[in-house]
Amino acid sequence: MPLVGKQVQPFKAMAFHNGDFIEVTEENLKGKWSVVCFYPADFTFVCPTELEDLQNEYPKLKELGVEVYSVSTDTHFTHKAWHDHSPAISKIEYVMVGDPSQKLSRMFEVLDEETGLAQRGTFIIDPDGVIQAVEINADGIGRDASTIVNKIKAAQYVRNNPGEVCPAKWQEGGETLKPSLDLVGKI
Repeated sequence: MPLVGKQVQPFKAMAFHNGDFIEVTEENLKGKWSVVCFYPADFTFVCPTELEDLQNEYPKLKELGVEVYSVSTDTHFTHKAWHDHSPAISKIEYVMVGDPSQKLSRMFEVLDEETGLAQRGTFIIDPDGVIQAVEINADGIGRDASTIVNKIKAAQYVRNNPGEVCPAKWQEGGETLKPSLDLVGKI
């Protein structure tokens, strides 16, 4: 079932954030834009490169009013241990959510039932808690966090400008489209 346009369902999970353990719920995803980034496991290979790249884009995302949540089926304790021992992960300032029950991974439809690990899923969630974009990659394909920044800008533009849409490769300040009968067959 497609998740785009759906409200994030209630959940409760423990997370590691800036040296502390915190509880995260669906309420944390409301009132601002959020990116929820699932990945297979801590202490692995592609995952730290993705999470470090996401940290590199984090200041830009914060400027856009976005909070980031990374999620794996590891515990919040494992996230802390990884943060304490990995040069790439020690840079992370965003929330690292543990999902050992696999509830979140199932809810977001990214759980690989055979391995018990989350797939590489990225979800952009609007301030109302509604999923606006989903991307899922195969395990061997790392994501580029700069594309998340561009998707957020487009999603925010569309939300703030009803009746306009962003075409392919849209960049902030670029031309948008106003869907109408006049455009049908002319693009």
